[in-house]
Amino acid sequence: MEFSKYEATANDFIMLDRTTGGPLTSVDQAVSLCARRTGVGADGVIEALPSDACDLRMRILNADGSEAEMCGNGARALLLFALDRGISTANEITVETPAGVRRVRVAGEGPSGRLFSVEMGEPVWSRGEIPVEGPAGDEAIDVEVPIGSSVLRATCVSMGNPHCVVFVDDVASFPVESTGREIECHPMFPEKTNVEFARVDAADRVGARVWERGVGETMACGTGACAILVAASLKGLTGRSATVSLPGGLLEVEWREGQVVLTGPARHVFDGKTVG
Repeated sequence: MEFSKYEATANDFIMLDRTTGGPLTSVDQAVSLCARRTGVGADGVIEALPSDACDLRMRILNADGSEAEMCGNGARALLLFALDRGISTANEITVETPAGVRRVRVAGEGPSGRLFSVEMGEPVWSRGEIPVEGPAGDEAIDVEVPIGSSVLRATCVSMGNPHCVVFVDDVASFPVESTGREIECHPMFPEKTNVEFARVDAADRVGARVWERGVGETMACGTGACAILVAASLKGLTGRSATVSLPGGLLEVEWREGQVVLTGPARHVFDGKTVG
C-alpha cells in the first residue's frame, strides 16, 4: 500500500488516495499504521475519497482506529496532498466531512511554509449539541467537571466534534496526560471529548496543550485551537481572533460572524509503501 506522510503544525497524518477506489482502511490497519515504534507512526490516517457533493470527501481515523468527525489540521494537509498528487489543481476546494462541508484554500506563505485556511463552521456550546450531560439547552460555559476529589471548571464547545477547554495557570507543568485521559472518558461526555488546557497570555494570544480523543497528547489540534478561541471569547478573556501557540507551532484563529477560520502551515514529509 502506497502512502504519504504529511504534517500540519506537527500534527502528523498518513495520507491515502482512495479517489480511484480501493478498500477503506480498517480499524486494525489504522492502529498498526499509526503505531510510533512498529508502524509508520502518526496521529491519524486520512483518506481522500470521491464525493458527490464536494470536491473531496475526507475520512479521518484516529490512532486508536476510531473515526473523527472533523480535523482542521488534517483538512489543511488534505489540500496540500491533493495538489501534490494532482487530485486537484484548484487552490480552493470543498471537503465533505461527517461534521459538514468545509472549505479549504491556499492562504499564502509563512515562516513555516505554505499556509492554508479552513472554514471550520459555526461553533455551538449548548450541552445537548456538544454533547455534555445536563439540561440540553443549557450553555456549557464554566461548567464543573469533578475529577477525583477536586473540581475543574471548563467551557465546552463543539466544532463538529466535542471539546472541553480548561483554563490553567501554567500550561507547561499541568498534568495533561493524567487529567486529559480522565476527562476524555468522563461520564459527562457521552461521546468522549477532546480536552484543551489553555492559558490566556494576552487578548490576542493563548498558549495551550491538547489531549485528543482517541489519540492522546498531540503537538497541535486544529479544531482544538478553534474551541480554545471560542471558549476564551465567550468568557471575555480574548477578542474574536488570536494566535494559539501549541507545542507544534502557531495557529491563527478568527471567529467571524457564524464561522471560525483556522490558518496554519502544512508540509509533505515523505512517501512510502507498506510491505507484508
